[in-house]
Amino acid sequence: MVPGVEGGVTVHQPDGAQMSIYDAAMQYQKEGTPLIVIAGQEHGTGSSRDWAAKGTNLLGIRAVVAESFERIHRSNLVGMGVMPLVFEEDTSWRSLGLKGDEIVTLRGIESGLVPRQRLAIEICGSDGASKAVVPLICRIDTLDELEYFRNGGILQYVLRQLAA
Repeated sequence: MVPGVEGGVTVHQPDGAQMSIYDAAMQYQKEGTPLIVIAGQEHGTGSSRDWAAKGTNLLGIRAVVAESFERIHRSNLVGMGVMPLVFEEDTSWRSLGLKGDEIVTLRGIESGLVPRQRLAIEICGSDGASKAVVPLICRIDTLDELEYFRNGGILQYVLRQLAA
């Protein structure tokens, strides 16, 4: 999002201010803007996967849309209350021509959620004009994972069970 700059820097939308990813995430939280990450293949591959999922949650990210997930990272995201979603075949952020200034709205969860449910994201340009409705598959795979997600993560689920 910041050509020529590597590391933890992004552009806050819609004002275009360049800042650290952390500062942008905190600004979005103040503004009440839920966040979604759009990623490539094997999202979450590498070391410290549990911390990657914790960091995702702490930044206020509610969902990650990827071409595919590393298996354990997908599970860790659910355990932290973050919804993992995958593009249907042959779709990616590249094929959609995304630049990072789009407005993305998750559709299909209004009437509830079931494991491996088909959902969609509506992508609008920064001018508000609809660009695409993209089908997705929710990778909350089991009823247990669904309960963890509904409770905001596995820790909150366990605490509620102990309190009951």
